[in-house]
Amino acid sequence: MNRMPPFIVAWALASLLILAGCVGSGEKRDAHSPRSGADEVTAGRLPSNSPQTRQCLTQLRRLGAAFEPLPDRRFGGGCTALSSVKLLDIGASFANLTAITCPMATNLIAWNRSIAQPAARRFLGADIARIDTMGSYSCRPVNGQAGNQLSEHGRANAIDIGGFTLADGRRISVLNDWNGRDNRVRQFLREVHRGACRNFQIVLGPDANHWHADHLHFDMGKGPYCR
Repeated sequence: MNRMPPFIVAWALASLLILAGCVGSGEKRDAHSPRSGADEVTAGRLPSNSPQTRQCLTQLRRLGAAFEPLPDRRFGGGCTALSSVKLLDIGASFANLTAITCPMATNLIAWNRSIAQPAARRFLGADIARIDTMGSYSCRPVNGQAGNQLSEHGRANAIDIGGFTLADGRRISVLNDWNGRDNRVRQFLREVHRGACRNFQIVLGPDANHWHADHLHFDMGKGPYCR
């Protein structure tokens, strides 16, 4: 029997290890995994006076966002709001948005400008005037189910979007329109959901599970996972 050369065996094993590292479930997140400084601020675990956070806030200003930096806060149960801001306007205003981490804010701006607004113009013929959220920071476990690990909402590192208000006054609702009668609205919602997978680590919508029937969930936790 012919034996493969050692370098081919080593290459094959390395490829399998890399592939295994790329598979994400969207639910299992190891809060104790070692991270670089950039990863730590993305994960919402660095304070507002860190160099990475100061750099992120500078980027946020360059993007022209209207926002308020928020003081670092640590709550019980591992919940925190570090390096967080309150976004006021990014070319669209917000309803019900509370604290989100600075990296979450910059990615939200990128998604709004490159995905959401172009999709609204293409499918609906109008700009998005307001992003109607169901909140961001919330100290709770994943899916609000006792016994689950801490949700990224508990680190101000996630946002739930329930719908959109267009410049012409129309209201688009994830709950009512994801499987609604208007094909153009359905296409718009799927485009903003699918496109978000380029900006966020975890993206969940009504097709993920019944907990997300009425909103789109974006977070900067351990991924990637898009459903």
